[in-house]
Amino acid sequence: MYLALLASALLVGTLLAVQASVNLQLNRAVGTPYGASTLQLSVAAGLLAVVAILTGSIGALGGIGDATWWHLLGGLASPLYITSGILLIPRLGAVTTVGLWVTGQMLASLVLDLGGLIGVKQVPLNLLIVLGAAAVVVGISVVVRGQNQAIKAGPGTATPADTRPALASQTGWLVLGVIAGGVLPVQGAVNAKLRADLGAPFAVALVSFIVAVLAIAIVLAVLVSTGKTPKPKFDGLKAMPWWGWLGGACAAAYVTVTFLLIPEIGAATTVAFTVTGQQLASAAIDQNGLFRLPRRKLTPARLAGVALLIAGSVLVQIAK
Repeated sequence: MYLALLASALLVGTLLAVQASVNLQLNRAVGTPYGASTLQLSVAAGLLAVVAILTGSIGALGGIGDATWWHLLGGLASPLYITSGILLIPRLGAVTTVGLWVTGQMLASLVLDLGGLIGVKQVPLNLLIVLGAAAVVVGISVVVRGQNQAIKAGPGTATPADTRPALASQTGWLVLGVIAGGVLPVQGAVNAKLRADLGAPFAVALVSFIVAVLAIAIVLAVLVSTGKTPKPKFDGLKAMPWWGWLGGACAAAYVTVTFLLIPEIGAATTVAFTVTGQQLASAAIDQNGLFRLPRRKLTPARLAGVALLIAGSVLVQIAK
């Protein structure tokens, strides 16, 4: 049974990488990343509403009025994370993008743990944490450097998007990736607070995604009205492959399964296995050009960087 739970954590980690990749099909169909994020989050919210009804958790929403207001804001992280994937993967590749997310996740979780913030139990700094954090930083540096070398090698080893600016000149995109990953542990900590208020994990997940949909819909409306992004076009959805809709299902599954796994195998083990799943799936996507993405060869250097990211993340989680 325990091995089955570990396998589940690994699997839902792969769903995060798959989610980010298939969402690009939504983006191509509607013509704006913000419209794609709105659709994906709406699908996830709809699926979780069905789950909440079937499990009898929907009644827990009646306790929202008694919840502390900021406990309802965990969903704000989802639009940033999802939209960043749509923007970054075509530019940086799945491995680099997920590597930046993992780096952000690790750094943010360390801040929460070492500071005892947002109700997270405080842990003391120790050698394993230092070694794990160093491995993650070195790992993402190796991955980014490997991507730069692929760019310099020419079109045979890099995508057309890669041949424009080198990653070293795309500091803004790199920072976005780290921030987008960093909001996930914060979201988890805030949602844990809401779970204490409502008592039902499916209801918490539903609230989180409803807030996410409202937030990204407001952003989309503002950007469309100011001419910063085109108005979504829905005709293209007819030609989109069926798996382009899987992003919402992946998001809903990830939130639901992690809520259920953490009490059973612990937060540290859950995070370590989901991060490993993210890295393995992103490597497969890049190497094989899955989901209609350009192939990006996984050189020994980039594979070494991925291994360091996984090892560092596992060390940090074990040290907690």
